Amino acid sequence: MAYHIYLVDDDRFLLDLYSVKFKNAGHEVSVFGSGEDLLASLRKTDIAAPDAILIDLIMPGIGGFGALETIRKENLAKKSKIIILSNQGKDTDIEKAKQLAVDGYIIKASAIPSEVLAETLRTIEVNSSNAASH
Repeated sequence: MAYHIYLVDDDRFLLDLYSVKFKNAGHEVSVFGSGEDLLASLRKTDIAAPDAILIDLIMPGIGGFGALETIRKENLAKKSKIIILSNQGKDTDIEKAKQLAVDGYIIKASAIPSEVLAETLRTIEVNSSNAASH
């Protein structure tokens, strides 16, 4: 099954790298270079929410946590699985991510793109099959 994935990172190289990986696996990808761009897209009511949002934490302007807080506050992307994709792996960051009810946390430095793809698909499919069985 093909999914629509949002990638949010200020690192253009990584956006391109992950984008190619997901597209080659048959998925639709939208890329955003900032939290502001992501929020602007999610606020558009005529666009279906993505299946998953992979978001970096450290970006200029609105970073990952700021974007997540706004997503939760405004009830944006309710059906999307949100996965942190960051080099920030401190316990305090992981704990804050849990408080914001993220669905996954991947540390970039310890995951190659194919692992990021596999983990994203697993997160989408595990959660959607759980929802279907309730």
